[in-house]
Amino acid sequence: MSTRYNARASEPKWQKIWEDRQSFRTRNDDPRPKYYVLEMFPYPSGRIHIGHGRNYVMGDVVARFKRMKGFNVLHPMGWDAFGLPAENAAMERKVHPKQWTYENIEAMKAQLKLLGLSLDWSREIATCDPSYYAEQQKIFIEFLKHGLVYRKESEVNWDPVDNTVLANEQVIDGRGWRSGALVERRRLAQWFFRITAFADELLAALDDLPRWPEKVRTMQKNWIGRSEGARVFWPLEGVPGDPGYRLEIYTTRPDTLYGASFCALSPDHPLTRKLAEDDAELRAFIADCKHVGTSAEAIETAEKKGYRTALRARHPFIEGATVPVYVANFVLMDYGTGAIFACPAHDQRDFDFAKKYGLPILPVVAPKDVAADAGKRAAWAAALPAGDEAYTDDGVAINSGFLDGLDVEAAKRAAIERLKADGAGEGTVNFRLRDWGVSRQRYWGCPIPIVHCEACGPVPVPEKDLPVELPEDVSFDVPGNPLDRHPTWKHVDCPQCGKPARRETDTMDTFVDSSWYFARFASEPGSAPLGREAADHWLPVDQYIGGIEHAILHLLYARFFTRGLEKCGRLSVKEPFGGLFTQGMIIHETYKDTEGRWLFPEDVERGEDGKVRKIADGTPVTVGAPEKMSKSKKNVVPPEVVADSYGVDCARWFMLSDTPPERDSEWTQGGVEGAWRLVQRIWRLVGEAGERARLIPPAGTPKPESFSAEAEALRRAVHQAIAAIDENIEALRFNVAVANVYELVNAVASAAGTASWKAETFDRSLGWAFREALETLVLLIGPMMPHLAEEAWQTLGHDALLVDSAWPVADPALLVEDSITIAVQVNGKRRDELTIARDADQATVERAALALEKVEKAIDGKAVRKVIVVPGKIVNIVV
Repeated sequence: MSTRYNARASEPKWQKIWEDRQSFRTRNDDPRPKYYVLEMFPYPSGRIHIGHGRNYVMGDVVARFKRMKGFNVLHPMGWDAFGLPAENAAMERKVHPKQWTYENIEAMKAQLKLLGLSLDWSREIATCDPSYYAEQQKIFIEFLKHGLVYRKESEVNWDPVDNTVLANEQVIDGRGWRSGALVERRRLAQWFFRITAFADELLAALDDLPRWPEKVRTMQKNWIGRSEGARVFWPLEGVPGDPGYRLEIYTTRPDTLYGASFCALSPDHPLTRKLAEDDAELRAFIADCKHVGTSAEAIETAEKKGYRTALRARHPFIEGATVPVYVANFVLMDYGTGAIFACPAHDQRDFDFAKKYGLPILPVVAPKDVAADAGKRAAWAAALPAGDEAYTDDGVAINSGFLDGLDVEAAKRAAIERLKADGAGEGTVNFRLRDWGVSRQRYWGCPIPIVHCEACGPVPVPEKDLPVELPEDVSFDVPGNPLDRHPTWKHVDCPQCGKPARRETDTMDTFVDSSWYFARFASEPGSAPLGREAADHWLPVDQYIGGIEHAILHLLYARFFTRGLEKCGRLSVKEPFGGLFTQGMIIHETYKDTEGRWLFPEDVERGEDGKVRKIADGTPVTVGAPEKMSKSKKNVVPPEVVADSYGVDCARWFMLSDTPPERDSEWTQGGVEGAWRLVQRIWRLVGEAGERARLIPPAGTPKPESFSAEAEALRRAVHQAIAAIDENIEALRFNVAVANVYELVNAVASAAGTASWKAETFDRSLGWAFREALETLVLLIGPMMPHLAEEAWQTLGHDALLVDSAWPVADPALLVEDSITIAVQVNGKRRDELTIARDADQATVERAALALEKVEKAIDGKAVRKVIVVPGKIVNIVV
């Protein structure tokens, strides 16, 4: 055996053996209990770096661990392969999106295999494959039949240069993220998933997901945003041709109605459009509003603008009182009813608007201590409008007629009761959550399986004609969706009446592709792509791992999709992920040369003086603070570099060590070198077993009937390590499990260095215990450093693969310490400590404590009045 572990030779060897033996292929008819572990699948954007690998390594540790624990483990991999970056590549590099995507998949697949992941590649999927999106189109049509898909006009962010809808996240400072053009707000006919149909259920079920991070559940609760409020009907004066018009407004604060100073309509409200027919100034204002994006951030940061109409709204509580009606750029048609009433004293946005347009600001909620004193109340109410901030905290109703003196919640209830009694409104529940618009004016996405017929309207494509495949003969020489310009693809006969019609040229939002892929993995190759029996067997995913950035949209959409599939009879579960873990990122220093150009870590070196220089010419390098690994800043470490220098087991170990897995971890040269030293240390310990072959029994030797104290101590350390590492991997405390391994390595190394290894006095029970310790150590590192573990397992004399071996089981008898250490005091002052048998009686403890040298010195010949023994904790000697 070589004295140094050769990772470059060992790792490819074991990866090939695993692949040849199909060690990680999963079969659905396996009788063992199932365990499904899944990492959020990657987008094939190019080459990966170590920063991408952390979640895959964590998932792999869980998969290998559970496999050794006797589970039938499903651990698949696929590619979230549709998306705009492929189209950008097509335009910039003159290559087809399909070619670009599949070339990236092959490159990234090879890199992932370098990491030694125990993946079932037989179930590999790519969402851009027609076999995948054929099923997605079928699901779309089933959702349509069950009322979960509909089409309507909606406000969208429109990029006038790229001629496409942009998500809110793609609008930066009011401009398209790629073109830089000023974004417009347009109304387009869009396809929607009715996610709001499950709003209550999606919210309530979060409390039944105890293995999800509390932070993620809170984020989803806030996004769904259930609120109890009121629908209030404001009769309008001055509506052309409709004297009985009532404006419906939803509010969560009916307690503030007495403070209303204006109402505001969305620029897209039907009433606004009606008023604009005869008002050119209003039409110009509406056009100006189109340059504000649809996101909450865009609306909050944009300048608040209003257009005062000739309408007046009659107050529901104050007889004869009216307020003006504005059209405002911050009111969206798709939120609430597209109209608001404003109480400026208690909403900052309304406060700023009222200040700008000289509108009344009447405080109607005051702090409790202020409201209780008439003088304080009057002074406070007079001062608030003159300041810069609205009062948004809790309090008591003032200046509010029958509501005066009630706290906010009581005032809300009383206001709703009066509205209902007067026929002016009613209590209702509203959600912040909006239905999911999935139409995208892009080519590289799943085609929406609809045909538009002038006679029949939108008609689903018959199942026999699925998939509707993307045409490959498209060009990206001009902006916009190539499907709109295709000469033949979009022209088709109506499936219902046979007349000439056209295909839907919008494709689906790529979030759709990732909203059900976990169910697709359940089916074995060659079987139905979403077989209910297979999906019901594997779902929910037992452990899902991915970044916190997906806490809302992806996870919420996946939860909706699972419920939709259950409603359609395709699944029996409603929650897709039983356990969720959100890992931190790998971060790294950044480097710039003297000309300000980014440098790769392999381009620099740190001298003995601590200064960093460029390897090529020795010029100084500016070192930036550690941040997320990014190809643009070149602070990335490719897996090939680590594999070639130290071996991927070192990379895996480093990703798991030091830092709790939910926090960011800094990649350092010192850290990976420390992992390399541990690898070599374990390898040397295994090698010593070979050198002591005469003293250490062969594999499979029966356990001795008794053990020496030294052997017993080693076995106790081993079995305590088993229990600790088992518990910490189960709890995903990988860094703590790593620390447990270090402790075990130290214990084994200490046993290896004892004088008891002299042949003439050798303790045979220690030899057996040493083999047990080594084999256990190798099994315990198997999920974390699988290549080293396989090599060491074979070196220890085993023919079977370690991946096919069982996880070691801790002996409960060895988990209980035989001795304890307790403090010894003299007259209440600590003098020493005593290590004694756990079951020692009180008299024995007293004698041992009094015999301690430091205790005798403290007593100094004085008479001992009494000895107080608190079992297992302390001894106090009173003199």
